[in-house]
Amino acid sequence: MQFSELWLRSFVSPDLDSDALGHLLTMAGLEVEEQDGVAAQFSKVVVAQIVEAEKHPNADKLRVCKVDAGQGELLQIVCGAPNAAAGIKIPCALVGADLAGFGIKAAKLRGVESFGMLCSAKELGISEESNGLLVLPEDAPVGVDLREYLDLNDTLFTIKLTPNRADCLSLTGIAREVAALTGKPLSLPASEPVAPAHDAVRAIVLDAPEACPRYAGRIIRGVDAKAATPDWMKQRLARSGIRSISALVDVTNYVMLELGQPLHAFDEAKLNGAIHVRFPTAGEQVLLLNGQTITPAADTLLIADESRALALAGIMGGEESGITLETTDLFLESAFFAPDAIAGRARAYGFSSDASYRFERGVDFALAGQAIERATRLILDICGGSAGPVNEVVDVAKLPARAPIRLRAARVRRVLGIQLTADHVAEMFTRLNLQVAREGEDFVVTPPSYRFDLEIEEDLIEEIARLHGYDNIPTVAPKGPISMLPRPESRRDTMTVRRLIAGREYQEVINFAFVEEAWEKDFSGNADPVRLANPIASQMSVMRSSLIGGLVSNVVTNRKRQTNRVRVFEIGRCFAKDAAGKPVEGYYQPLRVAALAAGLAKAEQWGESNRNVDFYDVKADLEALLFPRVAEFERATHPALHPGRSARVLLDGREIGFIGELHPIWVQRYELGTAPVIFEIELEALLGTVTPAYKELSRFPAVTRDLALVVEQNVTAASLLKGLQQVAPVIVQRIELFDQYQGKGIEPNRKSLAFRVVMQETQRTLEDAEVDAAMTALTRHAEDNLGAKLRA
Repeated sequence: MQFSELWLRSFVSPDLDSDALGHLLTMAGLEVEEQDGVAAQFSKVVVAQIVEAEKHPNADKLRVCKVDAGQGELLQIVCGAPNAAAGIKIPCALVGADLAGFGIKAAKLRGVESFGMLCSAKELGISEESNGLLVLPEDAPVGVDLREYLDLNDTLFTIKLTPNRADCLSLTGIAREVAALTGKPLSLPASEPVAPAHDAVRAIVLDAPEACPRYAGRIIRGVDAKAATPDWMKQRLARSGIRSISALVDVTNYVMLELGQPLHAFDEAKLNGAIHVRFPTAGEQVLLLNGQTITPAADTLLIADESRALALAGIMGGEESGITLETTDLFLESAFFAPDAIAGRARAYGFSSDASYRFERGVDFALAGQAIERATRLILDICGGSAGPVNEVVDVAKLPARAPIRLRAARVRRVLGIQLTADHVAEMFTRLNLQVAREGEDFVVTPPSYRFDLEIEEDLIEEIARLHGYDNIPTVAPKGPISMLPRPESRRDTMTVRRLIAGREYQEVINFAFVEEAWEKDFSGNADPVRLANPIASQMSVMRSSLIGGLVSNVVTNRKRQTNRVRVFEIGRCFAKDAAGKPVEGYYQPLRVAALAAGLAKAEQWGESNRNVDFYDVKADLEALLFPRVAEFERATHPALHPGRSARVLLDGREIGFIGELHPIWVQRYELGTAPVIFEIELEALLGTVTPAYKELSRFPAVTRDLALVVEQNVTAASLLKGLQQVAPVIVQRIELFDQYQGKGIEPNRKSLAFRVVMQETQRTLEDAEVDAAMTALTRHAEDNLGAKLRA
């Protein structure tokens, strides 16, 4: 919404300069997006008249002009404008004038002295284009300062309105706001009823009262459509961004800007019978004023007569019934259209209009009569003619209801945090033109017809805050006891976990939680993911139940950029349903940590040959993150992982996640080249740790023995190691697997697992008998319980 400051000040003029006024509007919710002067800054430019204009003796395109600038004597000025001619009145910059930093001095042009400069609109910053001198009206007083004569000491405000403040899409609405904010008196233009000079009326039928519950029309005869639009009206329209077309059209646009009520004028001679407000029939077409022929949709409201459609209601008039410079009789329309009946219709046909912009946001449903009277008076004053009576048809039951709103004083204090007296609140509501009734400490407020945005108690509290001033609401810092939060040694925070993973050469990524549905099927085997009701893109239609998809996508992106070594991790939340298809704690699952390693195991260097990362590299990373706690790894299958190179991860007997090499099918489908290795576990498992405890170091030598056992192929090293650790004597400090062998000397269905057993005491040196007894106990347990045999 663009408007002139001088036009606004004709309604209400607070004691504020332009900058302060702009700040006031912005802080009240009417954000000032732009604030510019209507012309460039210049001085000593006056209205002048060219008395003589002769050809320059030494230049074909220059003229030597004698100019009356009200200085007591004629000035000789050399001018190159093609329209410089005797008798016209133009702007003249006197010697010493400043045109936006360009000073005017006496000079010689091709040997002829020149004392000043005749100006175009472009040179004065009034227009971006100019074909010559700015020609002023014949009655312009010579010698008067041009800024004063053309009201150039004006500021153009462009405000960015939120959709709920449609009442401010007019100068009247903005003036009401300024008056309420400053307490200054409001002086709006009169809209006195025009006495009918004849009794001609046109019948009106509301065939769709839900969409149009109020319609008013008036016949005006004998108008002069060729009459000139007054300069003051042209100026106000231009400064509001509307081009002057003709007097009749300009009047309807002017009233729309002034009051906020869109109007339309039909050529009375082109109408046939009663005016109908209805929806279209099948195949009906309308030729609009913009030259576009459309076939209205079934929900597009029309204005029609007995024979054809005339216009798109509240959007745009039709070409066949529009007024022209030959129009003598017109039918003036002023109506209220329900916002739901107009919203989105213009955009559906590929255009927009000032009328639809206002109607779809909400126009004052009580304004139609006032607007038609105001427009009638302006038409009669400018174009002459005689007006008939106003024929208004209203379906009161279909008009919007303005229900009273109860406001509790205690609620105001609690929300705003300030103490306001009841009288102060009542005074604010009075300035806003709200009807107020007091019931104890409560207020019962009835909004006016133009305030569609006031519906609930919080809306009234917002109005109080706006009028009180957001700047005047004190900033109170919250108060509370400051104390150190407990941080036990047995627990880490998430940032510590991030640092630990980063220390293993992984880089953190943050991926979207909404992913492709194919990822869920490929990497989670999830055929029923949590679906988004309104996805931002078709490839982001479901919520992830695993972090794998995002990490694989990161690898794909890096592969395309020739990155051979990728280490990424993510900490995030996943979403899933239970077996019954119901939300798991509101679809949320615990936070998880996932990491992926792809490509070379180490960065390339000259001193060591390289290889691709494998399962055991990533397993070592995971074990380092869990240290000092020890996890167990059991062979398992997972939809995303290689069936023979994946395992589930257990901690203290509870499954916390999985680890493995990506399945060859997905490696091929996503063109990864080599298979990356991935683990995904619960974050909580990494947050817990073991409190460090003192353990005495032995000063006596340790005894190391190797134990090679032959077992069946289906016996895992982990189960064998766990069994040995359970029966190990006290002197056994640790047992480690250091070799696995299959081949010559071992039966085909069996394998050899070799363990290193380290034994030590803190108070004495171990004797051979103790060592032998410990090894015998370990061997016997393996033979009796696990079917193992000591390798020969």
